Amino acid sequence: MKAIVHTGPRSIEIREREKAVPDDGEVLVRVHSAGLCGSDAHAYKYEDGYEWIPIPRIMGHEYSGEVVAVGDNVTDFAVGDSVVEEPIHDCGSCFQCKNGQPNVCQNFEITGMHKDGAYTEFTTVKPRDLHKIPENVPLGQASITEPLSIATRAVFDQSNVTPGDTVLVEGPGPIGVLVAAVADAMGADVIVSGLGKDTEYRLPLVERLGIETVDIQTSDLSETVDERTDEIGFDVVFDTTGHQSGVEIAIDHVRKGGQVVVVGLPGAPSEVFMTPVVRGEVDLNTSYGSTWQNFEQAIRLLSAGAIDADAIIDRSFSIDEPTSAFEAFLESETCKPVFSFTDL
Repeated sequence: MKAIVHTGPRSIEIREREKAVPDDGEVLVRVHSAGLCGSDAHAYKYEDGYEWIPIPRIMGHEYSGEVVAVGDNVTDFAVGDSVVEEPIHDCGSCFQCKNGQPNVCQNFEITGMHKDGAYTEFTTVKPRDLHKIPENVPLGQASITEPLSIATRAVFDQSNVTPGDTVLVEGPGPIGVLVAAVADAMGADVIVSGLGKDTEYRLPLVERLGIETVDIQTSDLSETVDERTDEIGFDVVFDTTGHQSGVEIAIDHVRKGGQVVVVGLPGAPSEVFMTPVVRGEVDLNTSYGSTWQNFEQAIRLLSAGAIDADAIIDRSFSIDEPTSAFEAFLESETCKPVFSFTDL
């Protein structure tokens, strides 16, 4: 079977691998569509914090597919089921797992990093890590379930957003776009900020979703805040930038008594002056990964048509030239590339 294999820093190749075979307790899934996200891009560059990933490694962790075979001991799934995988596998036995926090499991395993992933034709999965997709959700759209589940956790579980709240989402990357879409769907007044490089593709994408944007390199964000919030500040700010300045900017523009939720993973230390945070009783929270419930929430949003998946997904990249998708992503020339494996 054909696979996209990570072979070194900024190096990926198309290789032939033996077709996966499920054991008695596994499901064999034929991959339909598989997306590229920020963590894939960081791994592609083999940045600090990702150098532990053994290579060569088949990449990919956010995907949709169809069950084509089941092991003898599998009863929850059948051939023909449409599915998505929860790619962060918890151990079920550490303190966090037993405490109802499996998304921060001490002994987690990530598909496409700890083990071979979904940038290939077939993959094996344990049933406990799968979710069924309803018939009214095309598999192409279902491929964004995993990043959408991260957004549902950030908005529904980790934030105080309510309908009518003013919300700033910093960063129009995949997670930022989906956080904005979820908050907008629940009735918040949302604006997404980006940089000059985002004005060619990512900010226009957000605007096509009916959400306002601001380029903070050419516009004064403080003026936007004042106009948008009557000089009060945003009720909630989501930092999805993955840059150390994101949380600092968020604190500057959230209202007293408001909330900052950090979703992106800064690659460098941040220098946060805590005095205005304390004096303003700003709630500084974080959000990481997602849970089974968040996946189900994401699936229901897709099923209800609350998220315009087709507008967000970019299907223009071929699996035969995957490097172009990674490089375009790193240059902000695309937002959510999705590889199709249906024509192989």
